[in-house]
Amino acid sequence: MNIILSGPPGSGKGTQAELLTTQLYYVHFSTGNVFRDHIARKTAIGEQAQKYINQGKLVPDEVVLEVAKDFLVHNQKPGIIFDGFPRTIGQAQGLDKVLSEWQKKINFVIFIELPDTEIIKRLTARRSCLTCHAIYNLNFKPPRKPGICDICGGKLYQRSDDTEPVIKQRLMIYEGQTSILKDYYKKTHHVYEIDGTLGKDKVFQEIAKLIKT
Repeated sequence: MNIILSGPPGSGKGTQAELLTTQLYYVHFSTGNVFRDHIARKTAIGEQAQKYINQGKLVPDEVVLEVAKDFLVHNQKPGIIFDGFPRTIGQAQGLDKVLSEWQKKINFVIFIELPDTEIIKRLTARRSCLTCHAIYNLNFKPPRKPGICDICGGKLYQRSDDTEPVIKQRLMIYEGQTSILKDYYKKTHHVYEIDGTLGKDKVFQEIAKLIKT
């Protein structure tokens, strides 16, 4: 079973993808993680992506889809969680085509919904470790020692895209893209919306229920 997990920045889709991976044994596909892997390995796809990232530009759909196709080639397992991907109609259509080549399909499209005020509250409190990249939140998952990573002792910092002005801009982009994507998926797939304010555990329970029906 293959699932698209979507939602605005800070909605917790990455956390849910990790839970589905560890507890229900899905494979986790995140474009950010996969791009970083290709860049680290200096693959042809990674080099293409790096050029756009270095220029502060969005990676074109055709490159993103090439990464997705490569991922599928190397992950022939029953269930994949597509975390925050696709983000455009072109990517959605391309993913459907790539999956069909492997006799696969998207079974569920799940949108985790969260009010903008809660998103801003969550993201402005997010901190990341410079060394091991562990993520904390000053509101509900603070480090034991302020500014220091519990895992490796590295320094914690606030990402530049976790400031309020940037978050608001990201939300505008998300809303513009997602309303179109929702319409696309409602015509072709099973679409479900889950209230992200329920909290991590209850959101996971709702997703698990959907998968098991």
